[in-house]
Amino acid sequence: MDVRVVITGAGRGFGRVLAIALASLGAEVVVAARNLVAAERTRDEIIALGHHRVHAVQCDLSDPASIRRCAEQVSDELGYVDVLVNNAAGWLEGHDVWDADDTEIMRTITSGVGGTVLMTKHFLPLLKRSSRPDVVTLVSSAATPRSDGVPEAHPAFYAAKHGQAGFVEVMSQRLRKAGIRMISLYPPEFEDADPAAPRTSDGKLTAQSVVDCVVFAVGQPRDCFIRAFHFESA
Repeated sequence: MDVRVVITGAGRGFGRVLAIALASLGAEVVVAARNLVAAERTRDEIIALGHHRVHAVQCDLSDPASIRRCAEQVSDELGYVDVLVNNAAGWLEGHDVWDADDTEIMRTITSGVGGTVLMTKHFLPLLKRSSRPDVVTLVSSAATPRSDGVPEAHPAFYAAKHGQAGFVEVMSQRLRKAGIRMISLYPPEFEDADPAAPRTSDGKLTAQSVVDCVVFAVGQPRDCFIRAFHFESA
């Protein structure tokens, strides 16, 4: 897989798993995270596995200036990007709107919706330089109609995910003529840190299965536009 990939939220969880998996398949990976130390930790882990085409950058999705700096840094170092993975998500727990303060609510929505919009906006020039541009967004089953698939999630998390879903839907239509594929995944809660978890029909969706979907989608020929993957909960 000879592609250049930027992955947000890759300092931990599924972003880290995906970065390691894509690097092992031959991709050049940019590990982006709000905490630069976490990004560097994932980068060093990938290098220790023998894969040296990897970079670590700081990117705070709630800060427009940080997103712009990230895009500029990647442009200076790589020149173009084949795949942008909008993975980072501002998780917020709580059943009632009063279960989080105003700052937490705004950060969750800003990073989830605004971060996805601005990452796509500022990386589009780099994607347009690629012969195989894809934008992959990890949304959530929380963005499906009438969903309460993440019952411990705060309503602001649901708002952020529905905002992401609306954005990627309209951008999929508007970018298709330019040959840029917008691919969305709507997984339920899954084992995001253990790619070796058992893959059984009665268990949770695993990180490896989500990785496989991403690899499959970006590996399709350019006449194949897969808009979304929707998953059933166990």
